[in-house]
Amino acid sequence: MVLYKFLEHTILIKGIFKTLRPKQWTKNGFVFAALVFDVKLFQPDLLLRTLAGFVLLCLISGTVYLINDLVDVEKDRQHPVKRNRPIAAGVVPFGVAMAVAFLLPAITLPLSYALNVTFGIIVTAYLLLQIAYSFFLKNMVIVDVLTIAAGFVLRVAAGVPLVAAERFSPWLYVFTVLLALFLGLGKRRQELVLLKGKAVNTRSILNQYNLQFLDSMMSVVTTGTVVTYAFYTFSAPNLPANHLMMLTIPFIVYGIFRYLYVIHVQGNGGAPDEVLLTDRPLQVNIVLFGLAVLFILYRL
Repeated sequence: MVLYKFLEHTILIKGIFKTLRPKQWTKNGFVFAALVFDVKLFQPDLLLRTLAGFVLLCLISGTVYLINDLVDVEKDRQHPVKRNRPIAAGVVPFGVAMAVAFLLPAITLPLSYALNVTFGIIVTAYLLLQIAYSFFLKNMVIVDVLTIAAGFVLRVAAGVPLVAAERFSPWLYVFTVLLALFLGLGKRRQELVLLKGKAVNTRSILNQYNLQFLDSMMSVVTTGTVVTYAFYTFSAPNLPANHLMMLTIPFIVYGIFRYLYVIHVQGNGGAPDEVLLTDRPLQVNIVLFGLAVLFILYRL
């Protein structure tokens, strides 16, 4: 009996943790942008503050995923993949999930304000925005992907007060918006392909999109993403005067092209985090990009 209870609780805890979607916590890595690009990576106190901010963002974003699963539980049960999520599958009872959804913000938000007041305000804004997305913004065509992009910008903005960034270029905010739109549109496209006409039962907003429309928007944001990053490399105030940062542009171009290849040729790309964790060429490209940025900014 004791062993049965132990196993039952273990399965429940694993289910709750899975519902928080730790694989998607990689998105919260954007909070490190200010630390890296304001050339403060090797200041231990600021690094620790940003790490703490990353953990808090993971908890609050996990709360958002939990709320989203609670709202969409019936639709998820009709989805070929999402029906295996713990709440939809019945592994995590609805009442338990609701209790966790209230408990996590009650812990995370006070800690966020204790870390930094501005950071706490941004985390609160992120939570409120994503709750609004879960309930109605995701049902508004175009606004849904813009909301996703706003979430990425807030992640970047959250890192700025933690390091008291003084020379963080606005071009990086614009680049983040366009990159997030690119990834969000790619995800919408793959969902549309996967569901093949069954979108009305699982994600009704997909009926407002078609492949031609999504491909057209992706073309626009693809161009904008590359151009915006290029502007950053020769206009940001804290970059080397010799414009060496422009040497990192090819990594951005390859990363975007590789993601397009994954979507159009391999038929993947339903979730950017999954592509990041599984596509080796993209992983290598990101590592090389990071090393190039560190060498140019810090002269390692």
